This record gives sequence, C-alpha cells and structure tokens, in this order.
Amino acid sequence: MKKIIRPLLMASLFLAIGCKQSEQAATESTAQTTEVQAGGQENVVDETSVPNIVQTAVGSKDHTTLVTAVKAAGLVTSLSNAGPFTVFAPTNAAFEKLPAGTVDDLLKPENKEKLSNILGYHTYVGVLKTDYMQDGQEFDMVFGGKVKITKKDNKTYVNGSEIVTSIETGNGIIHVIGDVLLPK
Repeated sequence: MKKIIRPLLMASLFLAIGCKQSEQAATESTAQTTEVQAGGQENVVDETSVPNIVQTAVGSKDHTTLVTAVKAAGLVTSLSNAGPFTVFAPTNAAFEKLPAGTVDDLLKPENKEKLSNILGYHTYVGVLKTDYMQDGQEFDMVFGGKVKITKKDNKTYVNGSEIVTSIETGNGIIHVIGDVLLPK
C-alpha cells in the first residue's frame, strides 16, 4: 500500500506544479495581449502578415505627404483596422499640384476636420479592384459623396485621375493616383 501511495503523491505534486505554471503562463500571455490591444491595431508588430494600408504607405517614398496627412488627421488607427478599405492614394507630386500653402494649411490642428474629410473622400469601405470597375460606375466614399470611374484605352481613372498602380494590402487595396481628389 505504501508503494502505491508514494507514486500517487509524487504524481499529484508534479500535476499541481504543472498546473500552477500553466496558469501563470496564461496570465502573462493575457497581460501581453492586453498590452498590444491597448496600443491600437497600428502598434501590432507582426512579421508574418501582409502589411496593412498604413504600413504600406509608410514604406513608400512617394507617399510621405499622404502619411503625414493621415497622422495629422488622426486616421492611422482607422486605416490600420481590419477593413477592408480601398484608398485612392495621391503621390507627393499630386499634393505639390495644389496651390502653394494648401498642404501646410490643412496640416494645422485647427483644420483637422477638413483634412479628415478630404482623406475620407479618398477612402471607400470595401475592396475595389480595377479589373471589376466599369466605365461610368460611381462609388460612395467615406466622406464627400461619390467618385466616378472612367475607362479609356485600357486605363482606369477615378474622377479623371489615372490609377497608376494598385497595391494589395492586408486590409484592402491602395490605388496610386496623380491628383488629390477634392469633395464636390
């Protein structure tokens, strides 16, 4: 009988220690997960997933003005979320076409809402691939009304601005354009 009790006591002791360690690891894991979630989706560091719209734009030397505008408008978290989104992304050269001082004025804190509205006019909730866009189609944007698609000579245009290239991201698609779209 003593020979049976001793192994049972040892097994119970190992089981109790193992459960305590698993419970502690689960608590630490939950604390780490909460820490990441508290920072917002844009703060998640993930080296295996496809970069989201914001991460992709940040990595583009041609979209530094757009990234600055997205940050100034407080839209980093929104455009980092699951989506899906379609963003018509003006290049730096597109912003340079605006009248002198326009971008600097829009980046001022007192113009945050106006900037947010302009950027909302570049954003559609859902994925719009150029292959499926039809001539004359209109799409309701997040803010500012509709944009109109035109097709000519195997090229696709949004409000007359050519879609130069399209980049699929982890939460949607970016269509690079050469003009800033202004709500009508």
